[in-house]
Amino acid sequence: MSERERFSVIETASGRKRSLEERLKDLPEVRAKFERMLDVIENAAGDVEKAAEAERRVIEELRQMGNEALHGWARRQQQKKEEEFDSKSGVNRKEKKTSTGTPGLGKSR
Repeated sequence: MSERERFSVIETASGRKRSLEERLKDLPEVRAKFERMLDVIENAAGDVEKAAEAERRVIEELRQMGNEALHGWARRQQQKKEEEFDSKSGVNRKEKKTSTGTPGLGKSR
C-alpha cells in the first residue's frame, strides 16, 4: 500500500472505520510522538514538578508533530501530483533540457 493510500483510506473493506490503534500501526513515527507526549503528561520520568515545564514539553512535542505532519502532507501531495503528470500523455518531466538559454545581444553597460 502506498503512503498516499494509507493516509487517504480510513475505512476497511468491511466498511467500518479503522480504530486509532489500527491506524497508528501504519504510522510508527506518529505513534512514537503520541507515546512521548503521554510520557510527559504522565510524568513518566518523574522529572517534571512544575506545570510550566510540563506545558513547555507538551507544546514542543505538539510543534514537532505538527511540523512532521505538514512535511508528510507535502510529500504526499507532491507524490500525488507526480503520479497525475506521469499518467498524462505527452508529458515527459524527466528529460534533460538541452537549451542553453537566449544568446546575449551585446555587452551590457
